Amino acid sequence: MIPAMIRLRFLPLFLLVLLSSCTSVRVASDYDSKADFSQYKSYAFHKTAIDKAEISDLDKKRILRALDEEMTKKGFSRSENPDLLIAFFTKASNQVHVNHWPGWGWGWGWGWGWGWGPGMWGGGTTVSTDTQGTLYVDLMDAKTKELIWQGEGVGILEHRGEKKDARIREFVARVLAQYPPEQRK
Repeated sequence: MIPAMIRLRFLPLFLLVLLSSCTSVRVASDYDSKADFSQYKSYAFHKTAIDKAEISDLDKKRILRALDEEMTKKGFSRSENPDLLIAFFTKASNQVHVNHWPGWGWGWGWGWGWGWGPGMWGGGTTVSTDTQGTLYVDLMDAKTKELIWQGEGVGILEHRGEKKDARIREFVARVLAQYPPEQRK
């Protein structure tokens, strides 16, 4: 048996893991195995592709700022004559979650006699909704205009204010953490 003090010490850690698992961004990436990623040092945004993204202009600005920030952290510079072109697109879907739990307990019974026995009461149903979003980030060779890397992030979206800004930065950071790919020689 685990002593109560030890259980209480690990409760915050358990709750943090539980909550973070609900809000994490799942990422994946794919790339052209023939591309030499060491040659890419600068980037620009592919305006034509970004203009086609079906999201608000505010969200486009948020994503562009986050991409700028992450690429700068990786040592890339923004250029008028870039090595890479960056595009992105998004998709979203609403999800409905229905949770039902039965009630149970012990209590006095009525009917043919009386005594202890199982009784049913309580229980309930909850319904919640959220929006799951997917962000795709495409990196293209600026000279050939060929796709060389694509990253994807999937997670629950925030809908307002500073939480939305932070969530978009998290999506972009997690996706670009996959770039450049580790290539085997």
